[in-house]
Amino acid sequence: QIRHAIMSICAITVMAILFFSETLAFARTAMVTSIALDENDQPQIRLNFNITLMDLHCDFVSVDVWDTLGTNRQNVTKNIEKWQLDEDGQRRIFSGRNREQREVVHEEHEETLEELHEDGEQAVELHPENFKAFLEGHDMAFIDMYAPWCIWCQRLHPTWEKFGEKVHELGMPVGVGKVDCVVHAQLCKDEKVMAFPTLRWYKDGEAILPDYKMDRTVDALVGYAKRKLDMEQKYKDWESKNAGGNADARGKPRGGTSRPEHPGCQVSGHLMVNRVPGNFHIEAKSVNHNLNAAMTNLTHRVNHLSFGEPITKLPPHMENTPFMRKVKRVLKQVPEEHKQFNPMDDTEYVTAQFHQAFHH
Repeated sequence: QIRHAIMSICAITVMAILFFSETLAFARTAMVTSIALDENDQPQIRLNFNITLMDLHCDFVSVDVWDTLGTNRQNVTKNIEKWQLDEDGQRRIFSGRNREQREVVHEEHEETLEELHEDGEQAVELHPENFKAFLEGHDMAFIDMYAPWCIWCQRLHPTWEKFGEKVHELGMPVGVGKVDCVVHAQLCKDEKVMAFPTLRWYKDGEAILPDYKMDRTVDALVGYAKRKLDMEQKYKDWESKNAGGNADARGKPRGGTSRPEHPGCQVSGHLMVNRVPGNFHIEAKSVNHNLNAAMTNLTHRVNHLSFGEPITKLPPHMENTPFMRKVKRVLKQVPEEHKQFNPMDDTEYVTAQFHQAFHH
C-alpha cells in the first residue's frame, strides 16, 4: 500500500508540473515570423491558362492583368489565342490572336433626333406585336436592337434615322427598324441580343449572322446594305442560270446565307506577370458596345491553369540547371496525391444568376 501511495503521489506531482508548465508556456506565447525566400531571382513568372467560355463571343472577351506594383494591362494580346466554338464545344473558327478591339467610327450630325423626326420616322419602331409582320413584309430588313441608356446607341440614333431616310430616298428594298430592348426585353432575349447596339440583317424573316460590326456612319451602313442586296441578286442570277441542273457549286455565290454563330470562345496562352500579389481577369467587355447583362453568361471551364514553365516541356537548355535538378529531387519525395500543381484543371463553373461571376 505504501508503494501504491508513493506511485500516486509521483503521478500527481508529474501532472501538476505538466499543468503549470503548459500554463506558463501559454502565458508566455510569442508571435514568431519566418520568411522563406524564393530562390528564383527572375522578376516575373509565367502564367499558363486555357479556359473555355461556354456562352460568350470571342469579340467580347478581354484578358486583363493588375498587380500591386501598379501594372494595369487591359486586353493583353501577346501570346494569347482565341477560338470560336461550335454548339458541341469544338473549335470551329480561329479568331486569331487576342487582337485589340478597333474602335468603330461614329458620325456626328448637326440635326437633333427630334428635328430628323419632324417629317416622320423612317426607322420603324418595332415591338412584339409587329416584329414578325415587319419581317414578313420585307424580304430584306436591317434592325437596330438598342437600349436607351447605352451611350453607343445614343450616338447611333441620328445616324440610324438618316440611314433609313437614305434607304427610302434610293428606293432600296430594305426595311429599316429598331427595337427598344429595355421596353421589349423578352423580344431581345428571344433574338439572343448579347450587346447594345446589335445591328442585325434579316432575310425572309431569318437572322443572317454574324451581326454588323463595322463603322456606324450613313455611308458605311448604306454600303453594307448595297453589298447584301448585290450578293442576293448574284445568287438569284446563279440560281436562274443553273435552274436546269448540272450546277457548278464552285461558282455559287453565298447569297444571304447565315454562318453558324454559336457564342462560345476558348482563350488560351500564357502571360509573364510580376512576382507580386495581383489579379488575372478574363472579362466580358467591348470598346464599341454595352453588354446586355441579362444575356451575359460567364459560365466557363478551366481546362488548364498553372504557374511557371511546364516541367514536362522544358527546353533542353533548362533541363539540367541546378534549380531544376533540385525541383526533381524534391518532387520524388512528394506523394502523388499531393502533387497538385493544377488543382483547377478540368473544372466547370456554372453561373445560374444575372450579374454573377466566379472569382478564383
